[in-house]
Order: sequence, then structure tokens, then C-alpha cells
Amino acid sequence: MTAKNQSKSQVKPFTISIPQSALDDLQERLKRTRWPDEVPESGWTMGTNLAYMKKLVDYWQNKYDWKKHEAELNRLNHFTAEVNGINVHFIHERGKGPNPTPLLLLHGWPDSFYRYHKVIPMLTDPASFGGDANQSFDVIVPSIPEFGFSERKALGTDANGDLFAKLMTDILGYQTFVTAGGDVGSPISMSLALNHADILTGIHLTDVGYPDQTTDVSTLTPPEQKFATFIQGWWMKEGAYNIIQSTKPLSLAYGVNDSPVGLAAWIMNFICIAATGEEIEKRFSRDELLTNIMIYWLTETIGSSFRIYYEIAHAAPSPNAGQRSDVPAAVTSCPWDAPLPREWAERKVNLQHFTEFPRGGHFIAWEEPELYAKDIQDFVRQLTDESSKVIA
Repeated sequence: MTAKNQSKSQVKPFTISIPQSALDDLQERLKRTRWPDEVPESGWTMGTNLAYMKKLVDYWQNKYDWKKHEAELNRLNHFTAEVNGINVHFIHERGKGPNPTPLLLLHGWPDSFYRYHKVIPMLTDPASFGGDANQSFDVIVPSIPEFGFSERKALGTDANGDLFAKLMTDILGYQTFVTAGGDVGSPISMSLALNHADILTGIHLTDVGYPDQTTDVSTLTPPEQKFATFIQGWWMKEGAYNIIQSTKPLSLAYGVNDSPVGLAAWIMNFICIAATGEEIEKRFSRDELLTNIMIYWLTETIGSSFRIYYEIAHAAPSPNAGQRSDVPAAVTSCPWDAPLPREWAERKVNLQHFTEFPRGGHFIAWEEPELYAKDIQDFVRQLTDESSKVIA
């Protein structure tokens, strides 16, 4: 997993620097918010709760400090590089250990590279958190194209996988690496394993796809059938966002790209339904929630981020569709996310490591960074042990 010489001419340091004029414009827009009405006592059943949004926006206007969080983000090492003709933003933090393992972390929607901001130091410098320096990682966290500070270029799952394979090898100089992903980052990781197995030593996933209308439920085990029933009910209740983002992303983009409150309400709806069984601010601080929202607002990428759904829905079938990679895989299941059973994971990947977390939800790396970091360390240690046995 050692690195070759990095292609330094293609990699440029990057600093997040938002002009004050953009922050002033945001404040003016927040002041002019035209609030909708709400059915009394409807809670969150019809979407993002009005009372909650008013409290969040009041905090946004009067207490939230973007410049403070911008400075915190800039403590990490940010870069850009042109990869396959696309300007890609990424964080690259070197591990503090004798032989760090290269680790590519891929975010999803409606989060961003910010999903991993807590877990990065735990992985790069485990000794500072009571761990073993021998289990350190070189951590690379890109913004998927059309998200955050990366260029807006619509790509499907396989094209994103190809792009990140080139970033890790040709640009950053790693011979092999581990990738981990959540939400849309999971299918990109699975694509990497199928199309670039020679450079992947392992994949760590929080999602492996779901049963759909093509799934013959009669062939599934009871836990898988329970999973399929849950997924069917979830899509009927919560899946409208996927349909509109997969079919008419531009129609939605006009409103949420123009109104910061509209953007925040759209994002918060999915953070809340996917994140946790507890009250949302017991899992994330308001500052964290707003920083993730601000990354979308200040880069004006909410509309472009929708397009990954459109690209996935309209892509030609992958040559490897339905195949299972031989790359060793770890899969996690969280109690406040879809109840993913081990049997379903075994159908989708070469499962070598399966963890049922005691807590956490769809954004486990953000919600429970200690659990997430330890699971990646345990998986990679397992890979290393197995490799040693083969060599012996």
C-alpha cells in the first residue's frame, strides 16, 4: 500500500475562502424569509417541522459563525487536482504512524466531505485517541464532482469510480488502497471493487443496495424478507425525493438554490429521517448541521448534487451489473438505519467483516466517529492478518 511519487504538478493546495459579500447576501435572504403555514400538530409527518426550522434559522442569523467553521475546516489539508478533465477538491491527511494505509472515504447526499470531519483525526493519528499508531491511515476525502468545491460535471457511478481510481494512483501515487463509502459513496466504492480490483485491497460499506421490484422475495431468507418489507414501506413513505431528483432535478433546484431556508428544510428533512431515532440535536450540533448546509449554499451545488441521482437512474447498464467483486468487503448495519441483514450483504459483496453497531444511523461516520473509526481499523487489521497468513 505504499505510495509512488505523487504527481505534484497536478495537485494544488486549496484554501476555503468565502467572501463577506456572500455571507451578507445570505443574511439578507434569511431576513426576507416567507414562511409557509403548517397543519397544527402535524410534527414532522408532512416534512421538515416549521417550529424547528424557525429555531434553526434564528440561530443561523444570530449565532452561527461561518468564519469560525471555515477556519476549522482549513486546519485540514485541502487540495485540488485535475482528474479526467475535472477539477476535483479533496482533503489529504497523512497518517502519523510507521506505515499508514491509504484510505479513500466517499461521502453521500445530502451530506458532503464534512461527513468525515470528526473521524479523520481518529484515523490519521489513532495514538492520540488511545489507539495503536500502527493502525494509522493516509486519509483522502474528496468532494464528489457536482458537490462542494469540486467542479460541476455530471458523472454516473462507474465514471466516478474511474475518476477516484486515477486520483489515488496516477495523481497521488498509491499502488493500492482501501475505500469506504456511505450512501452514494457506497455504490461508487462497489464500482471501484468491480472495475479496479487490482488496486483495491478492501472496501468498507454502510450500504450495499436494496431489494427492488426485480427481487424475487421468495428466494430470500426471513431476515432478508423483513429487510425487503422495511425498504418497500420506507420508499412509499420517504422516497419521493429520490424520484424527483432522478427525473426532474432542475425543477427542484430553482427553489432550493435561491432560498437558503428552502435548502435547509430540504436537507434537514433527510438528515432527520435517516440519521437517528433520537432527537436530531442529540446527534448533531446546530453548528454542524448548518456547516453542512453552508457547504451546499456557498458553493451553489444543491442543484448539481441532485444530478447524481439522474445520472444513476439514466445510465446505461454497467458491463459488470449484477456481478460480485472478489475484493474483501466489510459491511455495517445500524439500528437507526435500514435493518441490513448479513445474508443480504453476502449476496452483494465478498463479505469478510460484518458489524451490527449498537447505535447510530445512516450517517454513522458523522454520528458515531469512534465506532466507525474502530470498525475500519478492525477490518484493515483483519486484512493484514489474512495477508500475513498467505505469505507465511
